[in-house]
Amino acid sequence: MALPGLAISTDQGQLAGRGLEGFYRAGRRLLSRCQVRVAGREPLAVQARMTAADRARFVGTLRTTPAAGPDPDVVVERIRHADGTERITFRSAALRPLRLPVEVALGTDLADLSAIASGDAGPELPATVHDSGLRWTSTAGSALVTAHPPPADALASAGLLRWEFELPPGGTATVELRVRPDGAGPLRAVGRSATSPLAPARAAGDDPRVPALMRTSIEDLQVLLLRDPAHPSDTYLAAGAPWRCGMAPAEALTAARMTLPLGTRLAAGTLRILARTQLTAAGPQQGMIPGPRRDAGPHVPPVCTGTEATLLFPALLAEARRWGLPEQEAEELLPAAERCLTWLRTTVSDSTYLCDPQPGGLIRCATQAHAHRAALLGADLLDAYGRPGGSELRQWARELRAAFREGFWTADLGGGRPAAALAPDGRPLAHLDAAAVHLLDTGLLGAGELAPGLLDRVQTEQLARLLGGPAMDSGWGLRGLGAKEAGHNPFGHRAGAVRVQETVLAVAGLSAAGYEKEADGLLHGVLAAAEHFGHRLPEMYAGEQRADGSAPVPHPAACRPAATAAASGVLLLTALAGIRPDTPARTVTLRPTRSAPLGEIGFMGLRIAGAPFSVRVSRLGLAMVEEAADGLQLGV
Repeated sequence: MALPGLAISTDQGQLAGRGLEGFYRAGRRLLSRCQVRVAGREPLAVQARMTAADRARFVGTLRTTPAAGPDPDVVVERIRHADGTERITFRSAALRPLRLPVEVALGTDLADLSAIASGDAGPELPATVHDSGLRWTSTAGSALVTAHPPPADALASAGLLRWEFELPPGGTATVELRVRPDGAGPLRAVGRSATSPLAPARAAGDDPRVPALMRTSIEDLQVLLLRDPAHPSDTYLAAGAPWRCGMAPAEALTAARMTLPLGTRLAAGTLRILARTQLTAAGPQQGMIPGPRRDAGPHVPPVCTGTEATLLFPALLAEARRWGLPEQEAEELLPAAERCLTWLRTTVSDSTYLCDPQPGGLIRCATQAHAHRAALLGADLLDAYGRPGGSELRQWARELRAAFREGFWTADLGGGRPAAALAPDGRPLAHLDAAAVHLLDTGLLGAGELAPGLLDRVQTEQLARLLGGPAMDSGWGLRGLGAKEAGHNPFGHRAGAVRVQETVLAVAGLSAAGYEKEADGLLHGVLAAAEHFGHRLPEMYAGEQRADGSAPVPHPAACRPAATAAASGVLLLTALAGIRPDTPARTVTLRPTRSAPLGEIGFMGLRIAGAPFSVRVSRLGLAMVEEAADGLQLGV
């Protein structure tokens, strides 16, 4: 994929029009069927592999002279690009000249992805011959396939293009197909341009999975980038393919925050785009970033992602400034962040907790964590620009901490746990789920210090034990709901499946809090899963228990690639170096993982203060800066 372009097929290489197969542009299927036949037969598929995030290579073979023995004498190679280009090459290994009749069968329904997913794609459309290919038209638009060289024959009624090639011994012939909306120009993916907001960072180290995961994660992030049509200089990450190739505010902000080590331009673009959607009309929602509701598991009603996005906005802006967002850009975004913080204080009013949805909804554990982080980082931001309100936010955060440690902690024989939520009547919902990891994600303040969390030290230690225990750690990552909890389902979105984002936040949070044993277990689990998935992590996979010889089981509804999963790959690795910049103070503090769980690891081409930053962590857990911006000092 390279959004808005996307190509989906099986490992056979042929597009047979089944399921989701096809070439897509901006969520519409331009071509559903593309089947190659040579001398009336389909090549035997022998290999299929991704060569990059936006292209795949398929290899098939044919025996044109069966009496000559079992060895194939024709190799068919198909290089498929997400931009709608497919190059088909025929190579002869025969000892005599070959005459190869080739035909390509094409078809499409021009269906929208959502209609295909719900089984309402409709029949194939009739084709017409157009120029050097075929054309299809419906009320939704038109699609065109052109071929080079032009076919010797084109049959619209059958959707066929035909050639006849004469191949000498060792000779080749190539056909290039281009699929596009009628009247549209070539696809220009954001991530493949020189103006991509993400630095092409690299990783190296003792563990060979490290460079592969870093490279694949950045490639996946590049192909998920989209531009704001009205403001093309602003980019954001689509939520994931194939199901959600558009903006999901909370996930876009989360992914931008996780990728701050690759620079601040993605964060700035995402913040500007969402600031333009902020609700400004007077009323209880004034200042909110709108977002859809999302499933929250079997025990609680859906959550409003607009609440999460509104709380993430000031936190991302504050942290982006620490990583090097130019002061002018930060100041331009400050009014939108202030409106988010004003909404928070107004909505909480005289209460201590923030409910979700408002008014009268559950008091969720994760929502309190997001609100607490927003208050502390938002206060930091307001103070930096001489704006009022910082002291009030800090005071409310202190009151929330005190109330949370008393009201959310539920005692049990195992040492207690944080409640997942409080019902409106104050009754705790004490099931253990992965949303608790947000309690560990406290946010970055100045001078390399992390903001205080909602839990005290004893409670944090108990949470670390729970997250590292067998009920939550599947061996492949963190389950969305503990295995012993009612309603647990290994395939449940928020009911037991491993969600990569929460797993990696747990690794980073546990490491930062000093619970490296629990962090290392989750780290090794998700790294092992990444290897099974070719280092292209899906947003989730089944939370089945890992055993000798087993493999992580894919989730049929997961996006892959997904913005938060790809961004998690970056955070998972860079968290091992413990990089905590403070660009306004011209310092960077390093708090590497002391256990060095992956041996020596190094990062080249990260970005701090707008300049390349490289760091290496030794097998002894000692960090050394190898490249940094001029004037950037190492913090204590």
